[in-house]
Amino acid sequence: MLNTKRHLLCHAALALCALASSASVSAQAAVATYPNKPVRIIVPYPAGGTTDIIARIAANQLTERLKQSFIVENKAGASGAIGAQAVAQAAPDGYTLVMATASSHGINSALQKNLPYDAVKDFAPITVVANTPNIIIANPAVPVKNLQELVALARKEPGQINFGSTSAGGSPHMSAELLKMMAGIDMTHVPYKGAAPMLTDLIGGQVQIGFDNLPSTIGFVKSGKVRALAVTTARRWPGAPDIPTVAESGVPGYEVSGWFGLLAPAGTPKDVVDKIQTTIAEAVKSPAVAKQLNDLGAEPVANKPEAFAQEIRDDVEKWRKVVKTTGVKLD
Repeated sequence: MLNTKRHLLCHAALALCALASSASVSAQAAVATYPNKPVRIIVPYPAGGTTDIIARIAANQLTERLKQSFIVENKAGASGAIGAQAVAQAAPDGYTLVMATASSHGINSALQKNLPYDAVKDFAPITVVANTPNIIIANPAVPVKNLQELVALARKEPGQINFGSTSAGGSPHMSAELLKMMAGIDMTHVPYKGAAPMLTDLIGGQVQIGFDNLPSTIGFVKSGKVRALAVTTARRWPGAPDIPTVAESGVPGYEVSGWFGLLAPAGTPKDVVDKIQTTIAEAVKSPAVAKQLNDLGAEPVANKPEAFAQEIRDDVEKWRKVVKTTGVKLD
């Protein structure tokens, strides 16, 4: 009887080992053939904005280099939270990614009390594709030619200047709130659902000032449809060297920069994550892609997953401090 039990246990153990080995081989095969079907890149904002533009550049490069379709899908709402949540809940197999931003993962964590995902725990960071400044712009009819004049006008007419942003709680909005705090001014926020409707109203004169990411705005600056007042980064942006920074325009210490990066659901195989990261790194090193991003006002990055993970953690902490200090709430 004892020998029979031992015999059965031995067979069971061998069967479990065979199953584990088979699963391991299957997983390795899946990684080796990745991607063997179309991959979705969720953009948690409307089409036409900076996130969408950079996502499409990345999708085109991944499609070309990995010989499989990477399809951009816009799933906007709740300052990026709806699209990000969809990816957090997707299967961790590398076939659903998100083009995340400092807004969807840094600011949302600080500003939204019931955020339906954890920006750190629910995602596998892949790489930052590009960094970009935010930009402060004005309708040409507004009597300000630079940021100093805007600050002076806002102090003279508190609450009378309307500024548009691409979403309530987004990076451009928070750039404005930080400026209001540091410059001691009051302006009225008008949130939009994306860059395109905000720019349409700014050009049409429905709002006087706009805060946006540089890539979705630089074309309108170059055409003269809007006037650039300042960029939010600590240094002037190489792609737009004539536009001064906020810090050098009378608000020392001011700095906000945005990142746009690919993430997968937590638990995605590391080999899949590394394969995507390596492909993006090869792409942005090519002169054509680097120029394409630079011409938009974006700086190619393609950092390692570990560095990106730390950047997300740092951003969450930074914006929690800003929200606590300013007391800003979603409109």
